[in-house]
Formats: sequence, structure tokens, C-alpha cells
Amino acid sequence: MQSKLLAAAILVSVATIGSQAQAKIPLVNATCPTNIEVHADEGGPIYINGKEGKLKKFNDNYFEATGSGVTISLTINPDGSPDVSYTGKHGANGVCTIK
Repeated sequence: MQSKLLAAAILVSVATIGSQAQAKIPLVNATCPTNIEVHADEGGPIYINGKEGKLKKFNDNYFEATGSGVTISLTINPDGSPDVSYTGKHGANGVCTIK
């Protein structure tokens, strides 16, 4: 009896994991202070001032792209909306405005 319950629990766990939506880079256009333009195509890549940034994925909800002397941070909120911020030369940083 315990074997059947364990097998059922494993099947439910696998089904639940398989059905969870995996976050990916959404379509984003943003403007950051100091005239930094950010564009991301759905699924990536992330462009910084028109040039493709070097992308690093930390998890399904957080990505960083570097290029043009800045690092762009893209966070996907639980509701699926994006937040974009930047860190530039000499530690300048700020929040970007989503268009």
C-alpha cells in the first residue's frame, strides 16, 4: 500500500514540475538615465544602445547583459512584468523606464 502511495506522490510531483511555466526574457523596451536604450526580443538577446549585450542567466527570473560600458539587469516579477535597471561606469546606477 505504501508503495502505491509513494508512486502516486512521485507522479503528482513530476506532473506539477512539468506544468510550471518557465520564465524567459520578455519583449522589453526601456530607457535608462544617461541615454541608455535597452531592447530585448522575446527569448533574448538583450540589446544595449543597439548592440547585443553579453547575456548571463542567473535563474528563470533574473538576467544580466553587459556591453557599451554598462550592465543591464532584467528581473521578471511574479506577475510576469519586467523591471530593468543599470549599473554603469564608476558605480552609477538607476532604474530604467519601461516604454
